[in-house]
Amino acid sequence: MDIKTEDPATLEEVEKPSGRSPRWPAVVLVAFVLIGAVVIGLWQVNVAYFALSPGPVGDVEELIGIEGQETFTPTGDMLMLTVSLQEVNIFEYAYAYFDDSIDLVEREVIRPSDQSPDEFRRANREAMDDSKDTAITVALQYLGFEVHDQGEGVLVSGIIEDTPADGVLENGDVITAVGSVEVTIRDDGINEIISNEIGETVTLTVQRGEQTLALDVTLVEHTTQPGRPMVGFQASTFNRTTVFPFEVSIDSQNVGGPSAGMMYALTIIDLLSEGELTGGTVVAGTGTIASDGTVGAIGGIRQKVVAAQAAGAEVILVPEANLADALTMRDPDVEIFGVGTLEEAVGILEGLAAT
Repeated sequence: MDIKTEDPATLEEVEKPSGRSPRWPAVVLVAFVLIGAVVIGLWQVNVAYFALSPGPVGDVEELIGIEGQETFTPTGDMLMLTVSLQEVNIFEYAYAYFDDSIDLVEREVIRPSDQSPDEFRRANREAMDDSKDTAITVALQYLGFEVHDQGEGVLVSGIIEDTPADGVLENGDVITAVGSVEVTIRDDGINEIISNEIGETVTLTVQRGEQTLALDVTLVEHTTQPGRPMVGFQASTFNRTTVFPFEVSIDSQNVGGPSAGMMYALTIIDLLSEGELTGGTVVAGTGTIASDGTVGAIGGIRQKVVAAQAAGAEVILVPEANLADALTMRDPDVEIFGVGTLEEAVGILEGLAAT
């Protein structure tokens, strides 16, 4: 039987390495480079949303300066709560979507499309300045001091698309009355608006240049605060003047917006009153303040509760209108109280001091 054998040369050629490197490492490298380029490109592109996350917590006492009047340093702490606001890209959006402590809000709801980032920051600083003046005024009046505080109306500084204000109000309008009630400062104007019900029509008396207009708007549900009515504009006080009996200053640092008003007022009262308003307790809180002492609703309550608890707050004060949402983030060891007025808030703190 003939047995066929392989040609030795052929065997050698089969067994001998070809000398060429495999192509797959280069393909993988190119793929990684392309993916990296796409990721970097997408990272630079923001989507039309803001992420609201828990912000820094500040000791309010450290922000307040009082000269010309005796003060009493408390042993407890009053903490001011904030929300961090950030435009997000697609990756940050995805992360925030699955994080229960972060809320995603359409950009137009936070910053009107016709408002630049600088204008937005300026509007928030003006709202904070209004809040500080109102807080000082209300606190001093609560303690029996005489204060002169006057403005000329509510200045419209931004309008949100697809809200009742859109097409009715204009930037630069000054609202001088809501219904039959005259309003001279921002917080009072907002407070008067939200005292109505969603679906009601209210008449705004507006000074537009030399014209005085009566403009009807039908209130809709607030875009970020369920159950609260809104018109859909940003505002500050027009030509506000305040005269205090002694010097009181508040260093709001780089924080904007009106939501620290209640805590400013409570801390001023504590500093100017003998005794211990908090009973040595760590109290955090948030809420706007109007000139009649009404505590108004704020945005980002869930994030503020998370921040307060992380900072060691034992008690948290929130506006009544925000209480239900605040309780969804409550730690069992922390007490959360809803308050409607400054007087109620003081009463709660005095109750803590008595226990």
